[in-house]
Amino acid sequence: MDDKMNYYPISRKEWQGFYHNGKAPLTEEELEDIKGFNDQISLQDVQDIYVPLTHLIHLYMKEFESLTVSKGLFLHEYVPVPPFIIGIAGSVAVGKSTTARLLQLILSRTFKRRNVQLITTDGFLYPNKVLEEKGIMDRKGFPESYDMEKLIDFLNQVKNSQEEIKAPLYSHSVYDIIEGEYEVIQQPDILIVEGINTLQLPANQQIYISDFFDFSVFVDAEPKLIEKWYLERFGALLDTAFLDPDNYYYQYAIGNRDDAFAMAKEVWKTVNLKNLEEYILPTRGRADIILHKTENHIIDEIFMRKY
Repeated sequence: MDDKMNYYPISRKEWQGFYHNGKAPLTEEELEDIKGFNDQISLQDVQDIYVPLTHLIHLYMKEFESLTVSKGLFLHEYVPVPPFIIGIAGSVAVGKSTTARLLQLILSRTFKRRNVQLITTDGFLYPNKVLEEKGIMDRKGFPESYDMEKLIDFLNQVKNSQEEIKAPLYSHSVYDIIEGEYEVIQQPDILIVEGINTLQLPANQQIYISDFFDFSVFVDAEPKLIEKWYLERFGALLDTAFLDPDNYYYQYAIGNRDDAFAMAKEVWKTVNLKNLEEYILPTRGRADIILHKTENHIIDEIFMRKY
């Protein structure tokens, strides 16, 4: 890792020894519901990795709340504590969605009085028709395919504790924004924002998405390994998509499987790997915590930012 000088490298064994007081606050069945298509995470992983991570997040939350109180004392007025926002970044197929869902559940159960919500940045992709009009349909997922102004405005509303905030809804099965449907965020105490672009630098904006984050996680693995997971996930999608003619993958599911995988490998090489190397990996050094994965999605090492 090129940016490792800025981090404390911590082995899995060391990490799990940092916090002994917690147990995985969920069942095996609940974990199965949370997991992605091919994620191999176990309850032992939850206890070894995510329980100590939750404890670290709590330390950040206490500092965040303390600073808010100090601001109020300085201003001689009551200053409400804004939502604590956690950003989760990483490549397509690396398992960041599982990390986000798992953290949401653990935080909800650890801090029962806190309203913990989750949003993905997929909803802030331009609709396919707009991407086609712009001539960048083949750049879907790249920075220019997101409506960054809308995403920044959304996060600004969250930080200002607006009562109900609508976020566009994205469907992976139809591979597009669902017109007229929204996710509603209602004054969360903790908001988890998951997406490939959460730590990316701005193009023309004066403010970054990550400027709104109070804690951030980057889920990391070797690109060759992520490609393997991507293709495994693609195969799993084909195994279900043939049942639904409206599914984006239906045309590939009912066709020649070798042709479908040839297409997927080309998409990985020309879109996802390119995006990873040019835009996602360069932001890894901006995360507070890097979770490094090896075979079978096992987290073998954690990097904690020094400053």
